[in-house]
Amino acid sequence: MSESLSSTQVKEYTRKYTYGTWRRQKGWNPLHLVDAEGCYFTDADGKKYLDFSAQLMCVTLGHKNQAVIQAIEEQARKLAYVGPGWATEVRAELSAQLVEVLPRGLEKYFFTTSGTEANEAAFKIARMVTGKTKIISRYRSYHGSTMGSIAATGDPRRWAMEPAGKIPGVIFAPEVNCYKCPLLHTYPQCGIACVEYIEHMIANESDVAAVIVEPVVGTNGVLIPPKEYMPRLRQICDQNEVLLIADEVMSGWCRTGKWFAMDHWGVVPDILTTAKGITNAAIPLGLCATTAKIAEYFDDHFFSHGHTYEAHPLTLAPAVASIKEMKRLNLAAGAVEMGAYLGKKLHALKERHPSIGEVRGIGMFWAVDLVKNQKAKTPFNTYKDKIAGAALVVDKVAAKMMGNGVYIQAWMSHFVIAPPLIVTEKDLDQGVAALDEALAIADSEIEG
Repeated sequence: MSESLSSTQVKEYTRKYTYGTWRRQKGWNPLHLVDAEGCYFTDADGKKYLDFSAQLMCVTLGHKNQAVIQAIEEQARKLAYVGPGWATEVRAELSAQLVEVLPRGLEKYFFTTSGTEANEAAFKIARMVTGKTKIISRYRSYHGSTMGSIAATGDPRRWAMEPAGKIPGVIFAPEVNCYKCPLLHTYPQCGIACVEYIEHMIANESDVAAVIVEPVVGTNGVLIPPKEYMPRLRQICDQNEVLLIADEVMSGWCRTGKWFAMDHWGVVPDILTTAKGITNAAIPLGLCATTAKIAEYFDDHFFSHGHTYEAHPLTLAPAVASIKEMKRLNLAAGAVEMGAYLGKKLHALKERHPSIGEVRGIGMFWAVDLVKNQKAKTPFNTYKDKIAGAALVVDKVAAKMMGNGVYIQAWMSHFVIAPPLIVTEKDLDQGVAALDEALAIADSEIEG
């Protein structure tokens, strides 16, 4: 049937019968896409777009990676599905690969179909193992959309679900944001007050089971902690018998120049969750990885968790292929090299555009903050603007870029730039040039 539908019908049926996520539904007009390959995707009119944010920061190997496609095809022919209670060759093979690339010590795995579900599993495991209840998350975080993971989300996507649509027992700490510190401190004189405050929270809350962090915050601005932060957080958690959960859904899989962002600080979390790049986003797969010490608890206690598609063979095969491709292409080293090239060009933009407040990044994971006043660091738009459906300056800039054939992820008052890790210098030049031109829109709206 789909072959007989016109592009107009495709968009009409999409709007009429399906939900557009994280948005008011009125006025939603999705672009009809028909193909994608490498670092580009194509719409129904044949126009190609540079995927400057790897869709949702997930198409790490680029679109249509042939090894991933072949793995899906072969697994579908060999064994498309069995329940999670059975052993399969692909499950064993992926587990062996994970032991090799994950932070050392994370060696027990629960497979899900999304990062959201991986975090749900992490919360449940943390509560069961510790016998405690509360989860500490941070503002300017995103951990998913289900009742547990949305409760742990610090950004305003949580607001519409309160109080009925989220689990109780989640509290928030200040985020790491050295550009605009929520505690009004300045690094390094601050003594990393944002992490010390977490210890204060643990002491005064009691009943804290776990702390969950994005090691490098993703959608909410690529916020990179100072080098002292993660080692100190690990120490705080250990001293207070609190588990540390690292949400590496975006920051994992070579994106930051290491297999996982936690590797930058040599810190091993008690639980690591990930998804997205694990299969190059070709098949939905998430992972909740724990230490053997945590896993031992369930040797003699009922593991009260599971679902039909856990360890689904068709989801595991492309993960095996993706990991092998990341190794073959040496993507971690490539992210460092190409990230340095991208960073230099983005910093050059800041010199030319008064609407840029800060450029920051690590590996091939970058953010450009827009401000209407550089000195005051005042963003063009606020959380309330986003929830109210107001026109955002970043959306205007992003629309201009789309018109010029470049897609970029815009959020609140910043952009997340995270192209596929196979990107070339020519691709990066094209993306930055489009951003350079479109920033005239933001420059025209600065104060003064």
